[in-house]
Amino acid sequence: MRRRAPIVLAITAAGLLALAGCGSHTATTTRTVTTTTAKPPAAAGTLWLCFPGRAGDPCSGNLATTVIRADGSRSIQKPKPAADPPIDCFYVYPTVSNEKTGNAPLQVDLPLLFVAQAQAERFSQVCKVYAPVYRQVTNPALTDPSLHPNDQEAYGDVLAAWRDYLAHDNHGRGVVLIGHSQGAYILKHLVKTVIDRSPAERRLLVSAILLGGQVLGANTPADSGDFAHVPTCSSPSATGCVIAYSSFDRKPPPGAMFGRDASPATHVLCVNPSAPGTAATRPVTPLFPTALMSLVGATGNVTAKTPWVAFPDQYTARCARSGTASWLQITQTHVPGDKRPVVHAMLGPGWGLHLTDVNIALADLVGVVGSESRAFTKPGAKHSSG
Repeated sequence: MRRRAPIVLAITAAGLLALAGCGSHTATTTRTVTTTTAKPPAAAGTLWLCFPGRAGDPCSGNLATTVIRADGSRSIQKPKPAADPPIDCFYVYPTVSNEKTGNAPLQVDLPLLFVAQAQAERFSQVCKVYAPVYRQVTNPALTDPSLHPNDQEAYGDVLAAWRDYLAHDNHGRGVVLIGHSQGAYILKHLVKTVIDRSPAERRLLVSAILLGGQVLGANTPADSGDFAHVPTCSSPSATGCVIAYSSFDRKPPPGAMFGRDASPATHVLCVNPSAPGTAATRPVTPLFPTALMSLVGATGNVTAKTPWVAFPDQYTARCARSGTASWLQITQTHVPGDKRPVVHAMLGPGWGLHLTDVNIALADLVGVVGSESRAFTKPGAKHSSG
């Protein structure tokens, strides 16, 4: 994977999602987090963070959710991981390692457990979630070249895990790729250089959800985006396609880390997870782990006895484009008396809502994967990139 400094530096923020999870918080929750750093079983050389059916899997746990509405009323929902979902998900986590080395070691620790639960666990409702551990470029290495980070090492681990998964666990099932920040950049490269060039692998692709990864689309038919055969998802049931966006609460400023592309031939893709294929403004439903609210840029506190909280009708989303900027516009509804926590650009306007890319519309993303799964597994179904 070719090293590009602006892109590599753009992934630092996501590390805060997990790293801050080791500190204190004011939320009350019944969530139990496995704190062991012992390595889980490896399959054919891959160390798996999440592996279906394994005890203590952070991608399959208690999904009980307190739904908090603008008027303060509450209800409890108790969704469960699917017993036998027809498709798989292959998840690659963002930058979470704070090791003072160029690349993270191959081990499972608290940051990995936290981020897998925050971003990937909800997808267990609609797919079996596989997540490899990889020697990612660490947070310190992003600003200290003397640590000699190796992008190829990080990508090589994910590529090897993908091949391992295809050889031993896929069995011809459809698969959704899910990645955020560094994970999205790595999966983008995997799609571009491997899956996009293989008709057999494209036939397995239910969709690629690549958030905060600067996925580029062509401006005209004569131009070329990142992918030749994997289009953007044009509806909730479209398959073999990509969902990508960078979320902002206002237009990305000049020099923003995400949502801008200076090339006259391309633009940063935006697919609204609540209305794929349209420019419509639609409500999105945030889902947050109760104990990690403040780690994704939410101000204010919430107390709940469930591991998850949801805030319906608090935000709308639409894809916006202006000049070299293209982004998912997240707008608060501002209902009078609404005292629920609010997301904000935690690291400044140039980062937008990067820390919140996944969770701000997590219910919608899970819903889209459910719709894609039904379309993909329907007898005689054909998908967009076949």
